[in-house]
Amino acid sequence: MPQVSVHEAKTHLSRLLRELAAGEDVIITRSGQPVARLVPIGQGRRTFGHDRGRFVVPDDFDAPLDEEMLRAFEGRK
Repeated sequence: MPQVSVHEAKTHLSRLLRELAAGEDVIITRSGQPVARLVPIGQGRRTFGHDRGRFVVPDDFDAPLDEEMLRAFEGRK
């Protein structure tokens, strides 16, 4: 996977877009550290329901908050 600096990405955007169209991911770096990953548009989509079952909404999800929690949210002491 090629890595390019922010400056190089701005300078050679057309070339990077051709690489993306060919299915290649590109990492953009700032000061040598990865900050972003460009992927072809077909690979960037999320699958609906991917995290199904990782969180269960508790039965009391919409129950009124107790007084202590309300004070914390409202900034009261």
